[in-house]
Amino acid sequence: MARQYLDIPVAPADLAFGLMADFDADPHPHKVSLIAGAYRDENGLPWVLPSVKEAKAYLEKNPNHEYLGIAGSPTFIKHAQSLIFGVNLSETIKTHIASIQTVSGTGANHMAALFLAKHLRPQRVFIPSPTWVNHESIWTMAGVPHEEYPYYSSDTHSVDMGGMLNTLETKAELNDVVILQACAHNPTGVDLSKAQWEELVHVIKRKNLFVVFDSAYQGFATGDVDGDAWAVRYFVEQLILNAESDATHPGLCIAQSFSKNFGLYGERIGAFHLVVPRHFSSQGAQSELMAIARSEYSNPPRFGTSIVQTVLGDDHLRSQWQEDLNTMSARIKKMRHELRRRLEKLGTAGDWAHIESQIGMFSYTGLSRQQVERLRNEFHIYLLPSGRVSICGLNEGNVDYVARAIGEVVGSE
Repeated sequence: MARQYLDIPVAPADLAFGLMADFDADPHPHKVSLIAGAYRDENGLPWVLPSVKEAKAYLEKNPNHEYLGIAGSPTFIKHAQSLIFGVNLSETIKTHIASIQTVSGTGANHMAALFLAKHLRPQRVFIPSPTWVNHESIWTMAGVPHEEYPYYSSDTHSVDMGGMLNTLETKAELNDVVILQACAHNPTGVDLSKAQWEELVHVIKRKNLFVVFDSAYQGFATGDVDGDAWAVRYFVEQLILNAESDATHPGLCIAQSFSKNFGLYGERIGAFHLVVPRHFSSQGAQSELMAIARSEYSNPPRFGTSIVQTVLGDDHLRSQWQEDLNTMSARIKKMRHELRRRLEKLGTAGDWAHIESQIGMFSYTGLSRQQVERLRNEFHIYLLPSGRVSICGLNEGNVDYVARAIGEVVGSE
C-alpha cells in the first residue's frame, strides 16, 4: 500500500493580525493603529482596570492553581447569568438555563455551533453582513451552511431593517439559526433600536428560528450594564416566558465574553448559556455541553475567572468596576466626538455625523479600500480594508493627525 501524505494548502493569513504585524514593523514615528479590538488609554497604552488590579492583588495573596470543574466555576456561572439576564430574570428561568464557562466569547460561539449542529440540525445559519469574521469560520467548521442577511446600509449608515426582515421572511426555515449581536455591533457600531428589536422578535417567533446572541460588549458599549443587555432579556421574555404552554419555539442561546468589559483579553474568560423552552429540562443539554468541553479542553482557565467573580461578588469592587466601565465608554464617546468635530472643521467632504451616532469600540467610516490604502501607505495609519476603525486607537495626541489624513485622502478624489 502506498504511503499517504497530507497535502494541505496554506490557509490565508488572518487579515487583522497581519495588519497588526505590519504596523509593529513600521518605523514611522507618527504611525497610528486603528485595527485591534482592545481598549487603549489616552496615552495609547493597554489599561488594567482598577477593579481588576484590586481583585488580582487579593488573589495573589490567596493563590489557587487547582483545576476547575468541567463546567467551570459555579460562582462565576451564577454571576455571569445574573449579569446577562438580570437578577430577577435569571432566578425565574434558572431551571431552564444550561450554562458553561468557555474560552472567551470565541469559545462560546464555537460551543453554540457544535451543540446546535448536532442537536438542532439547522439547514442554515444566517449571519449578518457585515459581521465579526469568526462567525462564518466557526459555523463552517461545524459543518452548517451559512447565508448572509443584510444588516448595514452604507447609504443611510444605519441598520438595513427591510433587507434583514425580507431575507428572514423569504429564506429562513424552521430551526434555522440567526446570529445577532446584543450591542455595539462589530464592525459597524450600528445597533437596532428597541422598536426594531420588537419587530424582529415577531419574525423569529413566528418562523421558529433559533437565535444565537453574541454579547461581547455588555457595559463596555455605554457604561450601562442593564441597558446593553436589553435585547437579550427582551427576547428571553418574548420567546420563553411569554410563550404559550404548547409553544414549539426551540429556545435561544448567548455567547458571553468578559474580554472587553473587564480588560481581560489574554485571560480568555467567557460563558455560554442555552435557554430551553419552559416545558423542557436543561439537564440533558448541560450534560452534553460538559461532554463537548471535556473532549476539547477538559477544564476552563481559573485565574481570570477568579478575577471576574471576585469583582462581581464584592460591593466595593463592583462599584469600582462600574466606574471603570464609565471611564472606557466615556473616552470612546469623546474620541468619536473629536474625530467628527475635526473632520467637519476641516471641511472634509461628506456627512460625518455617523461617526458620533455609532456606538461601542468600532466605527464603519465609509472610507473606500483605495482611501484606506492611501492612509496606510502615505500616512502610516492602519485600519481594515472595509474602512472599519477601532475608536480606542484614537487619543488627543493623534486624532488631529488622523482627521487631517482622512481629509487629505477624501478631499483629493
